[in-house]
Amino acid sequence: MFELDMRPGKQEFEPGKVTDTWGFNGDYLGPTLRAKRGEKVRVQVRNGLDQASTVHWHGMHLPAAMDGGPHQMVEPGATWTPEWTVDQPAATLWYHPHPHGATESHVRRGLAGMFLLDDDAASALPLPHTYGVDDLPLIVQDVKFQGNRFASGRGMFADVGFLGDRTMVNGTLAPFRTVGDELVRLRLLNASTARIYSFGFSDGRTFALIGTDGGLLERPADLNHVQLSPGERAEIVVRMRPGERVVLRSDRVDAGLDFWGQRFNGGDDTFDVLELRAAGTLRPSPRLPGALVAPQTAKAADSVRERDFELELGKINGRAMVMDRVDATVERGSTEIWTVHNRDGMPHNFHVHDVQFGVVEVNGKRPGAALSGPKDTVFLAPDDTVKLVLRFDGPADPNTPYMFHCHLLWHEDLGMMGQFVVVEPGGQAGQPTTPHAHSGH
Repeated sequence: MFELDMRPGKQEFEPGKVTDTWGFNGDYLGPTLRAKRGEKVRVQVRNGLDQASTVHWHGMHLPAAMDGGPHQMVEPGATWTPEWTVDQPAATLWYHPHPHGATESHVRRGLAGMFLLDDDAASALPLPHTYGVDDLPLIVQDVKFQGNRFASGRGMFADVGFLGDRTMVNGTLAPFRTVGDELVRLRLLNASTARIYSFGFSDGRTFALIGTDGGLLERPADLNHVQLSPGERAEIVVRMRPGERVVLRSDRVDAGLDFWGQRFNGGDDTFDVLELRAAGTLRPSPRLPGALVAPQTAKAADSVRERDFELELGKINGRAMVMDRVDATVERGSTEIWTVHNRDGMPHNFHVHDVQFGVVEVNGKRPGAALSGPKDTVFLAPDDTVKLVLRFDGPADPNTPYMFHCHLLWHEDLGMMGQFVVVEPGGQAGQPTTPHAHSGH
């Protein structure tokens, strides 16, 4: 069993400046949780904050009542103990709060952590896998300080939400890491609330993309940058040479914006994210395998229904989020095609709870390598259309919904979210229950 205590804290990010923060089991961020496919997970979540919050298991396939969305609120002083059996492939997932209307501020204050899943197929591959040595979790956030406080205001014309002027990795400003292996695996998580990153290295070197949001690819893909919007993850493997230093950077983003939109929404910003410093002598690493895992997403040919989702600021399909309204009812065991269109002149992305989908098309074309693996969050530039294939494996619960929403968290808080329930074949949606306090110690 895991224990997670949400609590206020204080952190000295800069010498002599103490910042008020929130964290899990500490002052800022939370511990990395790890479980293997087939294991039963139980988490005791205690809310030591002065306001209600939740813990959502982003990317996890689990019963809706255990999902930690806005229907599973945990009041101050209360405890919530979800449990489920891990039934999905090895992947880099994460956890964060999901209170309706307040997710952005709760995440920005420091409530986030990694949740890594393992399985036999992934463990048998000759990939870097020693946690904290050649397999490094990187929680990337942008921040801005006003004196010793976290800034929170949006800049003028910043349609995406809050944008910081500095980045942190695992809660550290200007971080570096000494590594001692030829191959290093970086598990990249964009835990920012609005900023989009284009990750690459300062010398332009290629790296191998081995995994996306929901797990490993069929085979490694050689890239020199990978773009991640809020909530997205990527697993990459980079080759190091003895004694060298190289910087993981975020370069200009291709967000499909005009000149001013690009400038005011962070597209022109560049950051040094993490310096890797190689030891003078490196341990030899096995060669990356040419094949990784069998395809893990549903097939579009199996779809029995198609749905359309229109994105605009504060709304999906013309409606803002309402807690007691079910927007879609899906049958357990069915496969569907969801077509998502960004109607706005600003960036959005689209996150679906409980499922890992396949990206079938982007603007009518086959997606590139960075979208070829299992995904739960996908970026949409203005006027983009993506076609997704999703399989809903349940369990059925007609009264407890899962969410779909924009993961630019200010957009989500404005109401850019909807709900779906999974029912038995031929079943009908029930009535979502009003959130209530979880207690019981």
